[in-house]
Amino acid sequence: MNEKTIFESQEKKINSLTNQVAKKDSINEVLNDRISELDYFTLLGNENAMTYIENLGMEAEEAQSLVTEAIYESNFGDGQNALVPVESQDGKMRINKVRFLNHRWILADFTDGTYWGEVLIDYFFDDKEQLILTPIGSTLYPN
Repeated sequence: MNEKTIFESQEKKINSLTNQVAKKDSINEVLNDRISELDYFTLLGNENAMTYIENLGMEAEEAQSLVTEAIYESNFGDGQNALVPVESQDGKMRINKVRFLNHRWILADFTDGTYWGEVLIDYFFDDKEQLILTPIGSTLYPN
């Protein structure tokens, strides 16, 4: 091989690698934008929501943990789950997943093993720092 052929071969490799890096950078940028968009409707992804919680004297992560724990504990009370405004036809409705939308609202998934749905829960801490949970809307999916 002469020098010209070696140079052309290396130049092709460099161009190919440069194009691969550009494609990966473009994909990463799109994914990061999508993650930021999805993360906005969360307590920890919304700067205004975090500031609200911090102004109450709590860290957002701490508030999220306290609220999540209280919601899951509602699964173990006597009778129907007070946070699920749908009576179970087959057992007891239990909350499976929670997603914080901001400093006031949570979307939660619930089921009794046969029926399932979602509930929108309002949460806040009163002036005595007691957590208040109130279901404000729900949907039950057809079986």
